[in-house]
Amino acid sequence: MVKLFNQISLSDTFEECKDIYQNDKPKFLELLTEHLDLSSLIPQEFYWAYHKHLGRNRDYSIASMLSALILQKLLGIPTVSLLIIFLTLCKEAREFCGLSKVPDNSQFTRFKQDFVSHLENFFNHLVDITEPICQKIDPTLASTIAYDTSGIEAFVTENNPKFINSIIKKLKAFYKNNPDVDVYKMAYGLMPSCASANEEIKQLYINGYFCYVYKFGIITNGLGIPRNITFLDNDFKQKHPEMQIDKKSDSPDEDKSISDSKSLKPVLTDFFNLHPDFKPHTFLGDSIFDTYATYPLLLGDFKFKRALIPLNSRNSNPDIPEIKYDVNGWPLCFKDPSVTMKPFGWTREAGRSDRFKWRCPLVKRINGKWITSCENPCNGKPCGRITYTSPAQDQRMYPGAIRGSEEWISDYKIRVVVEKNIQYLKEPMACGKLKTRDNQTIKADLYIAGITQLITVILADKIHEHKYIRSIKPLIA
Repeated sequence: MVKLFNQISLSDTFEECKDIYQNDKPKFLELLTEHLDLSSLIPQEFYWAYHKHLGRNRDYSIASMLSALILQKLLGIPTVSLLIIFLTLCKEAREFCGLSKVPDNSQFTRFKQDFVSHLENFFNHLVDITEPICQKIDPTLASTIAYDTSGIEAFVTENNPKFINSIIKKLKAFYKNNPDVDVYKMAYGLMPSCASANEEIKQLYINGYFCYVYKFGIITNGLGIPRNITFLDNDFKQKHPEMQIDKKSDSPDEDKSISDSKSLKPVLTDFFNLHPDFKPHTFLGDSIFDTYATYPLLLGDFKFKRALIPLNSRNSNPDIPEIKYDVNGWPLCFKDPSVTMKPFGWTREAGRSDRFKWRCPLVKRINGKWITSCENPCNGKPCGRITYTSPAQDQRMYPGAIRGSEEWISDYKIRVVVEKNIQYLKEPMACGKLKTRDNQTIKADLYIAGITQLITVILADKIHEHKYIRSIKPLIA
């Protein structure tokens, strides 16, 4: 058999190489180009602000800047410097972003700082767009929301291990002749409540250790899709002057911090004001929200059908017998259930719900002190047992579902999605330890991460692959 060979010309070789170069585009970028029209999603107000801010034509379009930053989050590129290198080396990525040349580091930074409020509005706009998609996927999970707080570790001196090590070293030298002094415990007590470079960066216990972070609260639905991101900073305090704020100590120099339970009402108020058509039926929260004031707030003011919050063990003492009540709601003596405890009026404290005070039925006031005639008080104190009741007590015990039931246990497991979402924003999207201490840059980065996740929902719906609504990284591989 005679083998036939075709003569290959230089022209044919050139055309073949050109086709391969042009058509062998990464499938991931092809998918984004085909199904994602970012320009149609950007609010018109953002366009106006972007062009009005400079007063002349810009070198880079708003869609190009956003595309580059969204691509950074999708690929988990930790810094803008690495993003610039990636765009410089990858022609396909530049074409996807619509960039003829790559912006420098300062241009990306100015974009974040100048338009952080518009990035927030863009995020909230996408929340409205993605809500029908979530309702279509699973109406029950879409109508379940979970709230939690966390923080973004900032690039400050106090987060450097050398900072506390220097304090420990000085204390060891000072107390070298006094071995009974715990210099490590003393060193942590001497750590400042906020970073010297930025008072908004506060010392908090996050991810199992103390660090200096910019605190935020996040709401997700039962599908794990973010619905709201709020930074608990001075701007938030000024917006909600009615909010009671906790302090670490009585010192006037100590900075005030917003606790999780105190942030719940203003965060939900802002959320429902932004999205008045949202009607979630179930709230999920951890035990930090277990207060008598929380349940009437959720079930009454915000019209939730259920508020699944575990009882906080810190609100009770397991060593003291549990109080029982009669048909009128009066607490009963533990040793003689036929005897009710004595009422002692209302207790009103700042930042807490009003409560009614009850004392041991055998108590008497002698020489200005309360003394019980019970030989063996159930709380082990000479003043006898004290307990409180609240108008919200029934709602706390019966918040729309029976505590400990199969329904409660199975539905409460959904709350883990908010923690997974926080972890996803911090690790795969590289927001956990940003190389910045600037408030606006931190805010912008987290909002861009949220925007990226909501765009993922839109993309997953367009390609009819709802299993990718939380992350499309499997498509990159």
